[in-house]
Amino acid sequence: MTFKILRFDAQTDEQPHFQAYRHEPEPYETILEALKGIRDHQDPSLSFRYSCREAVCGSCGMVINGRIALACRTQVSELESDEVVIEPLPNLEIQKDLIVDLTPFWEAYRTFEPFLQAAGDVPEKGHRVAESDMEKISQYVTCILCACCYSACPVATRDRRYVGPAALAKLRRFTLDPRDDRPFSAVERADGPEGVWGCDTVFRCNDVCPKDVRPADGIEGLRRMIVAGKTKRLFRRHP
Repeated sequence: MTFKILRFDAQTDEQPHFQAYRHEPEPYETILEALKGIRDHQDPSLSFRYSCREAVCGSCGMVINGRIALACRTQVSELESDEVVIEPLPNLEIQKDLIVDLTPFWEAYRTFEPFLQAAGDVPEKGHRVAESDMEKISQYVTCILCACCYSACPVATRDRRYVGPAALAKLRRFTLDPRDDRPFSAVERADGPEGVWGCDTVFRCNDVCPKDVRPADGIEGLRRMIVAGKTKRLFRRHP
């Protein structure tokens, strides 16, 4: 099979270009395993990220035959093609080959303080959460921060101020957590074109998420929460 891989090194004057490699994949071989085989036996300069190889770390997100996916979860045979084109994630600057600079993604992710903010001291036996409450947040807990949704988002493509689906979905995860006690003002930080109202609701983030987080659901939930919160505050001011 032919593997066409985008090559680029930001530290040199080299222009982005595709380099073709011939590689015969083993049965059930993943794209990640194919890349490792090409690197180990043909071109040790080929650069890409990976770690767990089990769709847990989110390191190996890339564009495979035009679709954003995790290389460790994509089997070569699934592509049903004699040619595989591999490119780095869009919406992020390329550092080298398939490695992108995730700084904008992480900066956006930190915007809403993505950690539990519980009131008072932690109980000796920890916080107990009802199973029904866990069901509400489990969808968002599975996020592995692979940046696939951020890379697929058309809003992030045209507006660098937009925080992206992952950050907003994570905020929604904590607003649904009964242990979290952050004030409504913290949620209102997402009330703007760089937050929930910037989303075009085209569901590209839902389509590419490898863990079925469905970030657009979280964005819609935050929109409803913000509108309801501002309406309640309005009525309190005007009895």
